[in-house]
Amino acid sequence: MVVTSEEIANAVKGQTIPSEFLATARANPTQTAIRWQDEDDGSWGSHDYAEYERRVASIAGWYQQLGIGRGDRIVLMMRNIPEFHVADMAAYFVGATPVSIYNSSSPEQVEYLVNHCEAKLAIVENWNFLDRFLAVRDRLTTLESIILLKGEAPEGVLGLQDHPQTPIDLDAALDNCTPDQVATMIYTSGTTGPPKGVMLSHSNVTWTVESLRRLITFDDFVGKKVISYLPMAHIAERTTSHYAGAFFGYEVTCCPDPTGIATYLKEVRPNFMFGVPRVWEKLYAGINAALALDPEKAAQFNDGVAAARPLAEKVDWGTATDEERATWDFLQSVFGAVRGLIGLDECEFAVTGAAPIPAEMLSWFRAIGIPLSEIYGMSENSGPMTWTPVRVKAGTVGPAIPGCEVKLAEDGEICCRGGNVFLGYLKDPEKTAEALDEDGWLHTGDIGVVDDDGYYRIVDRKKELIITAGGKNISPANLEAALKMISIVGQACAIGDQKPFVSALVVLDPEVAPAWAAGRGIEGLTLSELAEHPDVVAEIEAGLEQVMREFNNAERVKKVKIVGEEWLPDSDVLTPTAKLKRRGIHARYAAEIEGLYT
Repeated sequence: MVVTSEEIANAVKGQTIPSEFLATARANPTQTAIRWQDEDDGSWGSHDYAEYERRVASIAGWYQQLGIGRGDRIVLMMRNIPEFHVADMAAYFVGATPVSIYNSSSPEQVEYLVNHCEAKLAIVENWNFLDRFLAVRDRLTTLESIILLKGEAPEGVLGLQDHPQTPIDLDAALDNCTPDQVATMIYTSGTTGPPKGVMLSHSNVTWTVESLRRLITFDDFVGKKVISYLPMAHIAERTTSHYAGAFFGYEVTCCPDPTGIATYLKEVRPNFMFGVPRVWEKLYAGINAALALDPEKAAQFNDGVAAARPLAEKVDWGTATDEERATWDFLQSVFGAVRGLIGLDECEFAVTGAAPIPAEMLSWFRAIGIPLSEIYGMSENSGPMTWTPVRVKAGTVGPAIPGCEVKLAEDGEICCRGGNVFLGYLKDPEKTAEALDEDGWLHTGDIGVVDDDGYYRIVDRKKELIITAGGKNISPANLEAALKMISIVGQACAIGDQKPFVSALVVLDPEVAPAWAAGRGIEGLTLSELAEHPDVVAEIEAGLEQVMREFNNAERVKKVKIVGEEWLPDSDVLTPTAKLKRRGIHARYAAEIEGLYT
């Protein structure tokens, strides 16, 4: 049954983010809302929904005393901590717009973002972030106040001791915002120019969450566990933990350092897990590195995965025979120990997005009973555009979400239309007109194809297609996904624009490569030294030949340079959500790239 955008709009008519939060809090006052671990003593703390509501009322009262009201902007710079949820939610009750900025932002970036959105108030977690505001304080022309959450506030900055503790009436405050009002702004990464402020309305958010509600088939949403660990400046984390938590009654555990996600998985055992591909790649690598220590067990495990792969699809699509279903159930009882080992034994929905994931890796997770599916979208459509958690086809990003229209333009560009499409870019009508046509279609800049079942596959970004010296258009993302299936490769970047052939930089996986080497008697070497070792070079060259077989000769990666330093998120080579910064990679490895063509 096709769900129209109008049906979703009618279901959420009149709703705003604060109205739905208040409804959830009132219905579930004793349900745990937010959990966190004390970084000093390791103890765990929590707020139930009644306490969450009380704190929101108190902070909203502080906003009012500071003169923050309807249409004002509040900049937030903090890690994934409980205070974020309170500070962000309180903004809506006074009609303000919270704007999260990446924690890696330099003083110059802080200056641009604060001035561009004309923020009146900034809330920062600690001195590390405060210093960046103070460095440009005299140039923040609209900023009236700064609140420091942790540490002693200097002169001219407010600390928690200045909090007046005068809560507002949240029921009365619901009138301070309307569905068509700007709820939040998501700033683009700025890799192709100055960051653009993506304006999302309350209606955009409520529409999107309702669409997702129809896909996530929990019997009861209340109390389901999620981990908040990706940047809150990214729409995926805002939707997955913050908005969905407030609307569905989730139990959200805050993980302030995303590198600690593996530890938090074992502690929380989430029911819903969203991760960018690098998170899943690391889990995949960690399991295989552990298995590599016992070749006999590894062989048995791999045989089990090979048997489960075709069954996973049949079970998912409802075509498995009774015998096949029994075999599947047996295999899953065996794989249960592995799922428990990484903390995903209670996971009912697992999602990857924000960048491509190798289809073979996605099907591997599904084979061991982790129901991983791929989602596609962007900030401009409030996060999701296509996705299905069931009847999954590895290598695709699924069909359009309920209520969203998706189509291919004549040149193959993916376009969508629906209540999830943004209001426009702040102060940039020209860029808005480029992204949104007169009929309301959002042009994504991504090239795709669609099958007979309406499942989309992303070919590549329009602007990222490699055009070789011979004029061949090639998708780097597809090549990179294939390269990462070489067991000891963790990351890859295809090279070849205006070059005679395609080459690539491949990064050794910091967990799998040393384990692989140790199994062959190669020990005590750094990653950089392993990158030069002849056995490692031979292994990757053999793997290169195998994974390139699916591509034609013009597309294949012919040569690789092995890199012995992991690319880290929020750096000159990766965005905070681990997407490749191609210009940064090309700059850092200019000499190595030149060497591939010499």
